[in-house]
Amino acid sequence: MHRRFPMLRATLAALLALVLSACKPDSPASPEMLGESITNYLTRGVVISLTPGERKVVIRHEEIPGYMMAMTMPFEVRDTQELKELHPGDGVEFRLRVTEKDGWIDQVRVISNAVPAAPVTAPATNAAAPGFRVLPNVPDLTPGSEVPNYSFTNQLGNRFDLASFRGQALAVTFIFTRCPFPTFCPRVSDQFGQVQRQLLAAKNGPTNWQLLSLSFDPAYDTPTTMLEYGRRWKADPSHWTLATGGFDQIEPFATSVGLYFGRDVEVANLNHNLRTLVIGPDGKLKQVFPGNEWTPAELATALTQAAAQGRN
Repeated sequence: MHRRFPMLRATLAALLALVLSACKPDSPASPEMLGESITNYLTRGVVISLTPGERKVVIRHEEIPGYMMAMTMPFEVRDTQELKELHPGDGVEFRLRVTEKDGWIDQVRVISNAVPAAPVTAPATNAAAPGFRVLPNVPDLTPGSEVPNYSFTNQLGNRFDLASFRGQALAVTFIFTRCPFPTFCPRVSDQFGQVQRQLLAAKNGPTNWQLLSLSFDPAYDTPTTMLEYGRRWKADPSHWTLATGGFDQIEPFATSVGLYFGRDVEVANLNHNLRTLVIGPDGKLKQVFPGNEWTPAELATALTQAAAQGRN
């Protein structure tokens, strides 16, 4: 009789372990499971390009009232099956899902098929396709290259040039303030804010560091607009400059580090990627962070290391 109780306890423990293991998720928790607030928008657009291996599709989408103007931008899908039936030129309807710091699309449905491509003919000499222009012929900047002394205007309306940061470790990123999508400009700006807080709070940390957010939408992003944008992200003006300027300065700088964006096009055709740079106290490029996958800790470390070289 006494021998049955240990067996019973062992059986109950095994059953409990089985139940708990069945309840354990095999994949990271979804925003719904974490209790995050999700805002959904049903919208339409035209597929520009696809990279299924990266779970991304570039769509020129219509205006999303109350959230985002019409523009061209890459979206991420959580399930690659969403892209299976898509082709460039297809008209699509889809659901845009946005949390505070993330965004993706799903329920992608083709509503019109791409028009077959017309035979390609040789373009006339010096002719350019609508919406495209010849980019400035500037050399690529690679780590170790000296960064040219471009000039801009800060959020207080004062002119400055990159040489004014000599002796400081400088992080530069490119944004435009009308970009609302959480994984693009807002994510980069949020991460700059985190870097600022980390470095200001670091014990025995460097003091010779600066952040520079440079707009490539200067027609809209005036100094006043940049000042308000900086307040939104709690930018400390002693360490974080938000700037605008002429395309003759912005475009060659951006082009030299692999950034692309539209110029002299409607916002609906404005497509861009992301680049964040670290420039040493000597004015030479130290590192380029492509995209938005870098972390504030990585950038803070790169700035700290660069700043240490300036104190030697």
